[in-house]
Amino acid sequence: MTLKETYEVIIIGGGIIGCACAASLAQAGLKVALIEPGTIGGGTTAAGMGHLVVMDDNPAELALSSYSLELWRALVTQGQRESARHEYMQCGTIWVAADEEEMEAARAKLQVLQAHDIACEMLSAQQLQQLEPQLRPGLAGGLLVKQDALVYPPKSAQILLDLALAHGATLHRQTVTELIDGGVKCSDGSEISAQHIVVANGIASTKLIADLPLRYKKGHLVITDRYPNFIQHQLVELGYIKSAHASDGDSVAFNLQPRPTGQVFIGSSRQFDVTHKEIDTDILSKMLTQATSYVPALANLKAIRTWTGFRAATPDGLPYIGPHPNKKNVWMATGHEGLGITTSLATAAILRDQICQQTSKIAVEPYWPSRSMSQH
Repeated sequence: MTLKETYEVIIIGGGIIGCACAASLAQAGLKVALIEPGTIGGGTTAAGMGHLVVMDDNPAELALSSYSLELWRALVTQGQRESARHEYMQCGTIWVAADEEEMEAARAKLQVLQAHDIACEMLSAQQLQQLEPQLRPGLAGGLLVKQDALVYPPKSAQILLDLALAHGATLHRQTVTELIDGGVKCSDGSEISAQHIVVANGIASTKLIADLPLRYKKGHLVITDRYPNFIQHQLVELGYIKSAHASDGDSVAFNLQPRPTGQVFIGSSRQFDVTHKEIDTDILSKMLTQATSYVPALANLKAIRTWTGFRAATPDGLPYIGPHPNKKNVWMATGHEGLGITTSLATAAILRDQICQQTSKIAVEPYWPSRSMSQH
């Protein structure tokens, strides 16, 4: 006999997106169930760098990321301990320009961000060297985006879930095997019913939604032993944008992060349609070579762990947030690629607004799954 429980909203997936959605909907007064068989924040969330970054490759990405950073700042300033609990650090991002062509790209980025009231400033070669003396000499300069920050993603996911549970949400340790009319079926044969189903389990959502155009994008990460004050800001090469939005092939880019622990986090790499978790020594070597070309002293640091993760990539680089075009009362919150940590809170807010039939702070239509899924 199956036990059929009833909720207003079921959320599938206990990564940071699912936990943020659970917190937002439970705080709005809805009866919420979150279904996750594994460790909270243990999948793609745990594999992310936790960089909270404004990205401006298109207006929809800029709207979502900047709105989400506002929500992050509000969240971590709610109480004296909140910032420390998330391991939140407003380190800022320096987009490093290697030459004059990249300085032009930095100036263009500055204009876009300043037009949206995002605090940033251009850095000369000398200013860059003063702020980050570990960078190699001879770089052209850069762009400092001051309010970008970082968190420890698995911890933030758990805090958001705890917030949801405190507002009456329920956690089910199950695997959803199928979406059924008015609910879900779980691996133990039980059924849980709800008025709304939110699919928020990243790349695994393709197992439940067959027509969902998502691709695996594998990434490698390295973390070092503790070297306090080795760098002060998140450092990203301006060439990163090209690699982050390449639609095929393997790529690496210089992306370095100071952790509050004193460790240094090294990224980043992208490999399309690779689905095994093993370390690819060739791509890792290229990634580390690129990193040490910008920060030569990295070669002297001791790495203590290397791992991989999978981003869920959509064809146009924007996540799917909103109603499934042909499944009634099924909502998508997936396909965030490398921006899931950054955009989790805004994703949750605009999804809550749609489910509760409220007006959102930003336009929601650019993220609707119907833009790349057949409607019938």
